[in-house]
Amino acid sequence: MQNMYSNGSTIQYIILSGFPDLQYFHGLFFTMFLSIYLFIVFGNGLILFLVLTESSLRSPMYFFIGALSCIEITHTAVTIPIILSDLLAEEKRISFTGCLLQAYFLHVMGVAECSMLTFMAFDRYLAICKPLRYFTIMTTGLFKRLIFLCILGALHGPVLEIIVISHLPFCGPNRIENIFCDFPPLIDLACSDTRLLRMAESAFSSIIMVNFLCVLLSYMKVLFDILKIKSKVGRQKAFSTCGTHLFVVVLFFGSIGFMYIRTEKSYSPDCNRAISLTFAVFIPSVNPIIYGLRNQEIKKCLKNFLNCCRLKYI
Repeated sequence: MQNMYSNGSTIQYIILSGFPDLQYFHGLFFTMFLSIYLFIVFGNGLILFLVLTESSLRSPMYFFIGALSCIEITHTAVTIPIILSDLLAEEKRISFTGCLLQAYFLHVMGVAECSMLTFMAFDRYLAICKPLRYFTIMTTGLFKRLIFLCILGALHGPVLEIIVISHLPFCGPNRIENIFCDFPPLIDLACSDTRLLRMAESAFSSIIMVNFLCVLLSYMKVLFDILKIKSKVGRQKAFSTCGTHLFVVVLFFGSIGFMYIRTEKSYSPDCNRAISLTFAVFIPSVNPIIYGLRNQEIKKCLKNFLNCCRLKYI
């Protein structure tokens, strides 16, 4: 392990364990994760393209969907390429600075997605529960301010943590039992008292879970209002849409809860990897389906776009 430390205390690189018990399946995993990554980029990119180009999608709901698609593309770019690279590498190694940056941008995109899901729940609450006031409240100006707050909060949220962690002394092992870098496993490697930093991490994560409660309350109010719809077909359609949205929201916030709001070392490394995969791979792969391709208006615009492309090249 030469060059592991600089001046006796600073780690020069981090070893990611990856999938140590499944090394004979790395080729299969590489193919599977690459396919999922291409689907995420293509699916979200297509939704973003339609939102930006189709005049019929010029409403706050579709702007939020487009913003979420942009976040998902960036989110997966932080994690999946590293996972793919490590599946092909004999030594799964990343520089300490690179590990810190990956953890920082992982938190940035996590906070951004958390905020966006909260805003989308608020948008659905207004559209269904306050339909007459929807367009007077959810204006383009409000949308722009919400996006600005989302970006500002996401970029500044993890700054304090990354500054503190970068100055911690590291004098022990440099191996993380996970598939990508994150703040909690980095904190575990430090050889100083990190209780205050862990409390700060838990407090920051608890704020995110408050967002989850807001989202949950919004959808509960929406579901209660749906029950008042007289049309059976209308109720089923609304329940289907809100139910799938709520499923993704619970999955997203649940994975955050398992990753950050828990007692120290309360889960096995294999469980941590499964939760990390849910957060980094599975949720981004279902979002373009749930929020985009199941939406009737987006499906209609996609069909028209494909027809135009087909006629153009005939």
